[in-house]
Parts: sequence; C-alpha cells; structure tokens
Amino acid sequence: MARGQRVNLAELHTVVGDKSPVEKGQPKRDDAPPRSVALAELTANPRNPREELGDLADLQSIADIQLQPATVVTREAYLKLYPDDAITTRYVVVNGCRRLAAARKYGRADLAIVVNDTIARDRVTLISASIAENVDRQDFDVIEEARAVEALVQECGYADVAADRLRKSKGWVSQRRALLHLAPELQTALRRGELAIREARQLARVPLEEQVTRWQAALDRNNAGEGSGSEKRPPSRSRVISSAIADFSAKPELLVNALRTYLGPEGAERLRHLLGEKNT
Repeated sequence: MARGQRVNLAELHTVVGDKSPVEKGQPKRDDAPPRSVALAELTANPRNPREELGDLADLQSIADIQLQPATVVTREAYLKLYPDDAITTRYVVVNGCRRLAAARKYGRADLAIVVNDTIARDRVTLISASIAENVDRQDFDVIEEARAVEALVQECGYADVAADRLRKSKGWVSQRRALLHLAPELQTALRRGELAIREARQLARVPLEEQVTRWQAALDRNNAGEGSGSEKRPPSRSRVISSAIADFSAKPELLVNALRTYLGPEGAERLRHLLGEKNT
C-alpha cells in the first residue's frame, strides 16, 4: 500500500493496475503503484452516501500536491452492478469523492488513482466500501450515515450481516436505522446539533404524529425549569460546536469562542499552528 494512503479499506484493498484482468486480461498485480488520470476520466460515485461534500477548504492544497490516491473502479465493473446509472467516464471514484471535487474546484487537471475492481464484485461490497470512507467522521451528517446504513442492510438482507461488514455492533446499526423514523423537523434538528442522538432515539419510538409535540413539550419543561430558578444545565460541547459550525457563515465568531472555551489556551494555540496560522 502506498505511503500515506488510508487504510480503512485494508481488508478490501487489492490494488489493480494497468495489467488487471479487468482491463487487459493479464494477471492481477498487487504492487501496482498509483497512476494519474485526467479529471475528465473520473465520475464521483453516484451511490456515495454523502449528499453534501461539505467545505472543501481543508483540501485546497490538492492544487499543488495530492497526499492520498483515490480508489476507483472501472466503468464496466460499476455498470455490472448498477446498469441504469449514467456513467460515461472510464472510472468511478469510490474512495476519494471529496478529493475529486476539490481537484475540480481548485484547478487541478488530474488525480492519482488506484484501480480496484474487487470492491465492485457485488453491491454489498461496494456499499460497504463507500460507507467506510465516511463512517465515524465528525463532519458526516448523521442522517446521511443512517441512510447509508439502511441501504447496506437492504442489500445484505439482515442487519447483523451489515453490522459485521461495518465492524460495528448490532445495537449501533439498530440505533442509526431508528433515526430514519424521526419526523422531518426532528431530523433537521438532529443535523443542526439541536437534538442529541440519545434523545432522538427515544423520540423515534413515539408515533410519528406525536414526535414533534413530545420534543416541544420537553423543551418547554426545560425552559420552565430554568426560568423558575433551578440550576441551568449547560449544553454539551458537541452541541455547542455543531451549532456554531452550522452558523459559521453568518457568525464565525461563535465557532472561535466555542473552540477557545473548550480547547483552552494551549489547545487553541495548537489548533492555530495546525491550521498554518502565525502565532500571535
């Protein structure tokens, strides 16, 4: 495996190069190095569980250097699984869709790739590989994650098989699937960090038509308790930071203040250094 390459697909990653049996009928090479192809030859995975790729500013350096190759499958291998998808390019990017989007945004002409058609041997494997790209990332939308898990369960036929594929517990899979039973208003609140996952799971057990009313009643009780002089319970760090990120475009100072509060002086200094800013 190339230095610096992600290892979240280690159990699947058998690199296939120019002499792959898919492309030229030659024996498979496990030591094939990454190669560069024009962006015009690449299509982002239409089945990517991420609906939004988020802020690509952290990948701006890709204009000059690409640290990790993208993992792709050939058009032929992909269309065997999803023949109705419109794929006109030579390759489909499975692991590295954000890198592809950043390359296009910041003016890079090509992208380093490794071809691995073994992850397109069946739909379950391809979906598992796509989820492994994103699962457990802090910026991965929890509802998108839940939808991806549900798609994998549908392909596997059983939740426990999906859990094994993701190397997660059955309970984790069950909890993520439960979030899809939330009312749209609550899914939005969950995405914005206004509703904790623990509370969301409990509301998901309530009949759909009662969920919003139950949540609003709980908020009203909390507000009434705070107004009557009871000790105010501070919001969790994750909720404060998530809310600040959601409002970053309009109020960037909220995120700055939240990070200073929870990281402390040393943590803020370290973050500033990692972001490449000059210390003041």
